[in-house]
This record gives sequence, C-alpha cells and structure tokens, in this order.
Amino acid sequence: MAVDRVPVLKRCRSLDLDPVYLGIDKKSNRKTQRAGRKLSEYGTQLREKQKAKFIYGVLEKPFRNYYAKAERMEGQTGENLMMMLESRLDNVLFRLGWARTRKEARQIVDHKHVLVNGKQVNIPSYLVKAGDVIEIKEKYKGSQRYKDVMEVTGSRLVPDWLESDKENLRGTVKELPKREAIDVPVNEMLIVELYSK
Repeated sequence: MAVDRVPVLKRCRSLDLDPVYLGIDKKSNRKTQRAGRKLSEYGTQLREKQKAKFIYGVLEKPFRNYYAKAERMEGQTGENLMMMLESRLDNVLFRLGWARTRKEARQIVDHKHVLVNGKQVNIPSYLVKAGDVIEIKEKYKGSQRYKDVMEVTGSRLVPDWLESDKENLRGTVKELPKREAIDVPVNEMLIVELYSK
C-alpha cells in the first residue's frame, strides 16, 4: 500500500500551509528560504492540487478519480471535488472530533471500529450520504483511546452539516457539505484549471 511518509511540518512549510488544518497544533520554527523566484501559473495550480491531496491524505490516482467523478456530476467541478473529499468517512470522523488528525481517523476506520447505518465499514474513502448515522462500535466506546481524543478535540467546532453526540460517539450527516461550509484553504478553481489543460 502506498503511504506518504514525508514529515508533516516540513510538507506544511513547503506548501505554505498552517498545520492546524491537519489537526496538528505544533508550529514549525523554521522559515522557508525562497530564492526570490515567483511561482509560474502551472506551479501555483500544482501547489493547490498538492495542498488538497495532502490535507485529505489522498494519493494521485484516487484524486484523479475524484476529479473525473466531479466532472460528471451536476454543478461546478471544483465545488463537487471539494464536497466529495469532505464527505470521505475518515474526514467525517475527523470533523466530528473523534480523531485528532485525519491520519488517526483513517486508522480508526481501518481497524474496523466504525459503523455506518449499523454496518461495519473499514474503507476510509467511503463517501457518506445525507442521513447516514455514523458511530463507534459499542465495545470500543469506553476505551481509553477515545477518552484521550475527546479531551483534545472537545473544544473543536463540529460543522453545521454534521450532528455529533460526543457522549455516545454517534454522529449524523444532516446534509452534504456546501463549499462555504468547508474551511480548507484550497482554491479549487486552480485545480480545475490544472486538469483541464
């Protein structure tokens, strides 16, 4: 299985990204040394795509597949792409505050701790739909892992499109996210421009 092993803070520096968007509260003290070169148009577009891939933990091939699917959907391609990335199961767990980072959320799904509408789902890229009920399996709810996570993420705001019952580790997808509700610093129009070349 392909895994991105680049150090997170180093990658954040190279993409000009605040680690907070990844659920990491560390800051890098190093400053990036940019030789006064200005990024080309292609370079800017490529950076936006890399940023989106890095934030959601998606590799190139699946990302391209999301883009192809977003193109076929009604509405704007860029907004559809962001909506699909945001409605991945691992991202939904992260947004509900049941994991400190998206990587941890992915691991929770991989380890078969999650039920969607009462059925076990262990695919992090599973796309949730409006009305889906997501919960942690009963036998894991009392585990120390989730108590520790809740201490850290307790103050994190849950987006309006989700409803979270933190006591019972149960959440509902009220509706699919609109672009305004997604607080990720990615300009999806540049990604569309990059792929439409």
